[in-house]
Amino acid sequence: MKFVDEARIKVQAGHGGRGSASFRREKFVPFGGPDGGDGGQGGSVYLRAVAGINTLADFRVERTYKAQSGEPGRGRDCTGAAGADLFIPVPVGTVVRDIETGEQLGDLTEVGAQLLVARGGKGGWGNTRFKSSTNRAPRQFGPGLPGEKRALELELKVLADVGLLGLPNAGKSTLIRAVSAARPKVADYPFTTLHPNLGVVAVGEHRSFVMADIPGLIEGAAEGAGLGIRFLKHLQRTRLLLHLIDIAPLDPHADPVRDARAIIAELGKFSPDLAARPRWLVLNKRDLLPAEEAERRAREIVRRLRYRGPSFLISGATGQGTRELSEAVMRFLKQGAASAGTGAALGTGTGTDSSTTAGASTTAGPSRNRRPHARPSGAKLRRDATP
Repeated sequence: MKFVDEARIKVQAGHGGRGSASFRREKFVPFGGPDGGDGGQGGSVYLRAVAGINTLADFRVERTYKAQSGEPGRGRDCTGAAGADLFIPVPVGTVVRDIETGEQLGDLTEVGAQLLVARGGKGGWGNTRFKSSTNRAPRQFGPGLPGEKRALELELKVLADVGLLGLPNAGKSTLIRAVSAARPKVADYPFTTLHPNLGVVAVGEHRSFVMADIPGLIEGAAEGAGLGIRFLKHLQRTRLLLHLIDIAPLDPHADPVRDARAIIAELGKFSPDLAARPRWLVLNKRDLLPAEEAERRAREIVRRLRYRGPSFLISGATGQGTRELSEAVMRFLKQGAASAGTGAALGTGTGTDSSTTAGASTTAGPSRNRRPHARPSGAKLRRDATP
C-alpha cells in the first residue's frame, strides 16, 4: 500500500432529533395534557488510534464522515433514540488539526486513544417541557440542535526510538536491514528510499527498540531540493539520531565532512529542537577499505567535525560493528528511561504530555458552532422545567 502521511477530511456530527408535540388521549381521561417526548442526541465523531494501520492512504478515497442523527421524540413521553457515535480508525502517531483555525486538537500516540472531534447536537424539547400553570396545553417543541462540523488535517508522525539521518546512499536502508527484519529497497542509485521504513531491533530477550529510516537529505533540502525535508517530521518523536557518513564515497571529489555539516545545517533549518537532540556519528562502509585505512579515515572525519560524542565504525553490508552499535543504543535508551522514571518519582520531571492516553476519550475543545439551546419565542418556562 502507498505510504501517505498527510490527509484532509470533513467530519459531521449527527443532528439532534426534533421534539414531539403530542397530547395524551385516553378513554375516561379528559384533558390528559401534553406527553411529547424529547428528541434523541445526535451521534458524535471520534478518531481512534488502532494497531495495524501505518498510513493515511484510506483517507484519500473517503474524505467525508457523518455520524447518525438522533430520532425525533414521540408521544407518551417517549424520548427519541440517540444516534450512534462514529469511530474513525487512524494510525498510531496521528496529529489532528482544525484546518480553519489551525488549532491542534490532539495527538494520538497510543493504541486505543480516542479524540472527540465533532460533538452531536442536542435533542429538541418535547411539548411536555413547556407546560405550566398558565400554559396547560403547549404546542411548542424544540427542533433539535445541529451537530458540529469540522474540516480536519491529519498528519502521521511515525513512532520510533531511533532515527537514521544522512545523505542518499549513505547506507541507512542497508543498516536497518542488517539489524532488523525490515526489508526496505536497496540499490546503487540515490533516493532509493521514498518513504519512511520502520524496523524493530532485537538486542536480547525482552530488549528491543524501533528504528526509523527516512529518505536521504541533500544540501538545499530546506528550499525543496531532492525530496525536501517533509520526512524529517518522522524523526521528531525519536530520542536519538544516528548520523550515517559514507567514509568511501564513489565521487572522488566528495567531502564527507562538508556533506555532514550540510546535513546538520538542514536539520537546524527544519527544527532547532531536532538539531539539539542527541546525535551519534555512524561511519559506514568500512568493508570497502583496508582496516587501517578505514580507521584512519574515521578518525580524520571525527577530528575535522570536532565531534566529542560517541562514534562507531561499521559496515551495514557485512554487519561488522552493528551489534556493538545496537547494544550501545539499547543502553542509552534504557538509561534515558530510568532517568525519566526517577525524575517523575521525585517530582522533577517535565510533567505528563498533554496528548491523549490509551483508552481515554478527549474532547477537541469547544467548537465555533456551539450555541445555547434554542427555545421558541414567547414560551414561558418554570424554574424546574429547565433540563
